[in-house]
Amino acid sequence: MSTGRTLRRVLRNPLGGLSAALLLLIVAAVLLAPVIASQDPGASSLSEAFAGPSGDHPLGMDSAGRDILARILYGGRTTLGGALLALAIALALGVPTGLVAGYRGGRFDSAANWTVNLVMALPAMVVLLASRAILGPDVHVLMIVLGVLVAPSFFRLVRGIVANVRGELYVDAAKVSGLSDTRIIARHVLTVVRGPIIIQVALVAGIAIALQAGLEFLGVGSGSTATWGAMLNEAFQNIQRAPRLILWPGLALGLTNCALVLLAGAVRDALEDQTPRPARRRRARPAPEPAESADSAAPRAALLSVRGLTVAYARPDGTDKEVVHGVDLDVRPGEILGLVGESGSGKTQTAFSVLGLLPEGGRVTRGSITVNGRETAGLRERDHRALRGRTLAYVPQEPMSNLDPAFTIGSQLMEPVRHHLGLGRKEAADKARELLHLVEIPDPDRTLRLYPHEISGGMAQRVLIAGAMSCDPELLIADEPTTALDVRVQAEVLDLLRRLRDERGLGVLLVTHNLGVVADVCDRVAVMNAGRIVETGTTEQILGSPRDPYTRTLLAAVLDDAPARAPWQPREARTVTA
Repeated sequence: MSTGRTLRRVLRNPLGGLSAALLLLIVAAVLLAPVIASQDPGASSLSEAFAGPSGDHPLGMDSAGRDILARILYGGRTTLGGALLALAIALALGVPTGLVAGYRGGRFDSAANWTVNLVMALPAMVVLLASRAILGPDVHVLMIVLGVLVAPSFFRLVRGIVANVRGELYVDAAKVSGLSDTRIIARHVLTVVRGPIIIQVALVAGIAIALQAGLEFLGVGSGSTATWGAMLNEAFQNIQRAPRLILWPGLALGLTNCALVLLAGAVRDALEDQTPRPARRRRARPAPEPAESADSAAPRAALLSVRGLTVAYARPDGTDKEVVHGVDLDVRPGEILGLVGESGSGKTQTAFSVLGLLPEGGRVTRGSITVNGRETAGLRERDHRALRGRTLAYVPQEPMSNLDPAFTIGSQLMEPVRHHLGLGRKEAADKARELLHLVEIPDPDRTLRLYPHEISGGMAQRVLIAGAMSCDPELLIADEPTTALDVRVQAEVLDLLRRLRDERGLGVLLVTHNLGVVADVCDRVAVMNAGRIVETGTTEQILGSPRDPYTRTLLAAVLDDAPARAPWQPREARTVTA
């Protein structure tokens, strides 16, 4: 992401823009201290001790008759400069060693961890006090020591993240391509840790400022040099006589730390959020426009009817990119419609449009979607949510990725039932058991107590189908439900969909690229290419005598010239004795 784009995102964030402006104001005031403050911070006039604000001294005078504004500005130079020095030392020591230790491992990792554990075991304040006694009261020397003491926080943060990602496939691919370790770390690994590092920078900078102020407050700092901590020390000694003295250094410390944390969060969000946003803000999402289509005069199915559906995504320059163009399709009760096409043809985008679950940036720009005769294109999220579960249900691909590993199968089946149907815990448990019977899972009582990692992929797919059927929907949208399953389990899942259609009159929109699945289970087929429906018809017509060249191309890509097999029939297990 470019620097200019990141800066614009930071400033567009209200907290980011405000904190950046505040921090910039503080830094500018500190750097321009000789211009803003007319007096030397050490110049004293005892006759003006504790004097209130005046034209020459906007913030008044302290107990020694020194100008408070001058001491705040010049003290900021020492305080912020010392914190910056400590931060630079910590980054220089912690981040590179953490990257190398996490990526390479081995002896260097062991030695670095041993050293870091030793440094972290040392009490920071005691070490700083001992360093002052040995090395003198120079604040910059103390900040170098502090940088060494806080470097382990960067090391452990970076090492832990890098150790988790070094085995990722994209890192292996970079190694295979011949990239050096240095380039892999800089190009592929460093981007993973930059967000946490930015937050850690803000925290460590705040700690450095606070520790330095704490040393000065205890009177063991740099003596007569103006710092915010020294001003707090003096204000505390005179708290009864002039309580206002504590206001200005306390305000400077508090505002600086708050601005650092808020700005770090805004920068992290701007770097990590890669979602393109339109340059022009829309006041409101426009309702989809009605669209004329070739089948607009055809009768619409009672269960699901889509006419002239167009889906578009917003580009960064404010224009829209259409990915689905004028799609028409119908699903009737008790019918399985196969939506077929190669990857990227728009099948899933069409299914998500029906569900009202388009990803961020996507919207239905034209067309009509009716479910049970009700128009759902442009429906509010609250109304779409009421349809999902009770009328519409969804079975995703990759079953293991769609089950929460932290909860049992039973709890994940019971949750939607209790929410939508208002059942109690016992009734919901009985319903979950009934659903597992429905999808032919043996020993439902045991399965309800299992976690997702304890069941097979085929059983996980059956669990997802059971969850989709939990509230007795009328339309099931199945997105590649047999992907990543072996042939026998595929046949069992397809037979289950066929049985649910026959027994419950369930309408199914089956999104697939597998023509064998289409031949096995679908009643009608809609072929999709480049965001458009190119041909629709019965399964026999599409597979036997396709009219569109693209459909013929898909069929020609099938390697098996044998006729379509008969529907799969379950067989009883037989025991073979020797």
